[in-house]
Amino acid sequence: MLARNWLACVENWPSIGAVTRRRLKACSGRYVSNEPTTIAPTVKVDSVRAIMLCGWRCFSLTPGVLRMTGSTAALVSFAESSALLHELAGVEVSVSQVQRAAEALGAEIAADERVCVERMGEVAPTMYLGMDGTGVPMRPSEVAGRAGKQPDGSARTREARVVTVWTAEARDEEGRPLRDPGSVTYSAAIESAAALDTSPQRSDLAERALREATRRGFAEAPRCAVLGDGSAWIWNTAAELFPQAIQILDRFHAKEALHRTAQSIFGATSPQAKPWAMARCAELDEGKLQAIIRALRPHIGSSDPAAKCASYLFRNRRRMRYPKFHALGLCTSTGVLGACCKVVIGTRLKRAGMHWSVSGANAIIALRCAKLSGRFEDFWERRSAPLQAAA
Repeated sequence: MLARNWLACVENWPSIGAVTRRRLKACSGRYVSNEPTTIAPTVKVDSVRAIMLCGWRCFSLTPGVLRMTGSTAALVSFAESSALLHELAGVEVSVSQVQRAAEALGAEIAADERVCVERMGEVAPTMYLGMDGTGVPMRPSEVAGRAGKQPDGSARTREARVVTVWTAEARDEEGRPLRDPGSVTYSAAIESAAALDTSPQRSDLAERALREATRRGFAEAPRCAVLGDGSAWIWNTAAELFPQAIQILDRFHAKEALHRTAQSIFGATSPQAKPWAMARCAELDEGKLQAIIRALRPHIGSSDPAAKCASYLFRNRRRMRYPKFHALGLCTSTGVLGACCKVVIGTRLKRAGMHWSVSGANAIIALRCAKLSGRFEDFWERRSAPLQAAA
């Protein structure tokens, strides 16, 4: 969007009035006009400015400052980003300018992600793809009328779904697979994982997973595995897109479910809860699912969480054959899936006092995924190419 605005401005430059030209040339991070008018940058290569639109007003950032703004806003809050730009680069960019610039840049990256699916990196003998979701705190207008988990049935969050791909060819001292440094990539957004059975179109989440898998050559690997936490949308997506993949219930999530169940049965502060959960986790590692069911059975009649846990184990039993998976040299819990929501979403979008619009959250998520996946520089080169050609 921004690149198209830029080119349109360059093409319309001769028709812009002299007053507007002087305003734009003098503009350096300041509002210049409240009137509806065509806005354009100077076309000289040594003074090109990226014009960011906001209603009838505009502000300008040099490409270098815009790039720094996007990099900092992907990692820290808008206020912290503004302070860092001042402290490290001596550049004055207000908090509101940082937000507008970062969200506009993130929207560009999101659009670029949908069309750029070029292969990146080598295809490893075994490729892993994980999916998970987490709630993002939203503005009240974004969740009005939506069902949620609040006591009154309302919602305060929207679910962001994360797709991550990695490799694990390295081995530890015991021969267990270790995540390869620098192999993890992410793609995420607040979007639907559902599609009508009668629709020929895939869900937005399925399309995202397919793009990320294509970029990494996931389906071309001699062996591929999908890891998830047990949510139906994960396994439905995996079955639709990657029927050849081995499905594995992430062991960290399975053990988390056992600990929650123990606290529900015995009470969070009960001295019985932890030993019971640890014993069940040991049985899980050994593939003794029937033993776990037998331990749950006395509690199923009086504890709804115990009944749900038993059902959870039964539904996912084929995805929990951990001794077999270990014998095949497969990852069953690397920390990648357990941490992906925190890394991509939590540390940036779920801080105290933050409430987002869907568009704003998705822009920052796209910006953050590009940075964490090592794709920001490639995006910037693609973005700069038409501007350099126009100059």
